[in-house]
Amino acid sequence: MTQAAQTTAHDSLALPAGLRGIVNDWSADREAFKVPWGKAMMWIFLLSVTIIFSCFLTGYMTVRISTTEPWPNPSEVFALTIGGKSIPLILIAIMTFILISSSGTMAMAVNFGYRRERAKTAALMLVTALFGATFVGMQAFEWSKLILHEGVRPWGNPMGAAQFGSCFFMITGFHGLHVSAGVIYLTVIALRVLRGRYEQTGSYHIVEIAGLYWHFVDLVWVFIFAFFYLW
Repeated sequence: MTQAAQTTAHDSLALPAGLRGIVNDWSADREAFKVPWGKAMMWIFLLSVTIIFSCFLTGYMTVRISTTEPWPNPSEVFALTIGGKSIPLILIAIMTFILISSSGTMAMAVNFGYRRERAKTAALMLVTALFGATFVGMQAFEWSKLILHEGVRPWGNPMGAAQFGSCFFMITGFHGLHVSAGVIYLTVIALRVLRGRYEQTGSYHIVEIAGLYWHFVDLVWVFIFAFFYLW
């Protein structure tokens, strides 16, 4: 028995029986309900973020219902003038299409990951990250249009209720931050897959875990789209 093993055994014997069992379970890296720790931690993280987004959307609905000032019409606020014609929600529709399409490419990446087709997995993950970066870029354009041309601020709004700006920038900004983090996350994992890092362990669980995060980001956007742009 090595010196480190002797030290661990001695330390565990010094603990009460119940605590000794917990220490042995955690040190053995056992799985709960046959779920890898990484996936379990991602589910816990997504649950916590779900609570935050739920609070944001609930607060938005409360403000929207209780305000006495007229709420701006999303079809007019988020319209783009193309060819001399004002087209309502065209930019938001394209953004939504891009993000939903990215869920499809991510699902295919997970499928090829479990087949251990390294090149296809990495390529689809990079395509997904590109879709996400495009979404964030279009969101930046949307923000600049509202700030520079419409005069919307977090503390004021010339088109109606002052709360519109704070709700919009808080909710879409928080979601955009998660999309940006997801783009970086997917890019890093894709490069590691391409270099064959996970061939050594024989496990592509990390691709599925990244997919869980990305599908969550897409799902949240569906709720934001429905509550903020269609209501």
